[in-house]
Amino acid sequence: MVDSLKIDQWEGKQIIDILRLQGYVKPALDNQGWLTTSAGEDVSGSKMPRYKPDSVNEALTLLEKYIKTVNQDPRSQFKVADAVAYGDFLLGRSMVQAGDVGVRLVPGKGIPEEQISAKQSRDLLKQLRGKTPHIQLHPYEPWMSVRSHRRLA
Repeated sequence: MVDSLKIDQWEGKQIIDILRLQGYVKPALDNQGWLTTSAGEDVSGSKMPRYKPDSVNEALTLLEKYIKTVNQDPRSQFKVADAVAYGDFLLGRSMVQAGDVGVRLVPGKGIPEEQISAKQSRDLLKQLRGKTPHIQLHPYEPWMSVRSHRRLA
């Protein structure tokens, strides 16, 4: 958690203490880490890791290529200004969750920002994602670039 969130040990201990008090985590049997409790899984909406890291990375590579195509299209209503992928696929585990990708869209050349609706930007995010279950797209937030990530655009 400390590496992933880029925080110091003291902050990590405080976060773990809060999560433990709330019943969301418990010490692992070997006392070498923490396990998410069923209450923690419920509140986070987490699922068991079910993808191989290679399949997530392959989906991210395809997304990266598609972003370049969109950004090079002079007729595109949007350009992807930032795209960063983050998640447990970066940790070298054998099975991982779908990769999360933060995407910041900006209007294409000559298009006033006021003309772009939230629905249009949601539609483009859906189009960028395609049908793959290996990635989830979200509106970009600055914290996404602070934690461990893979830059796509």
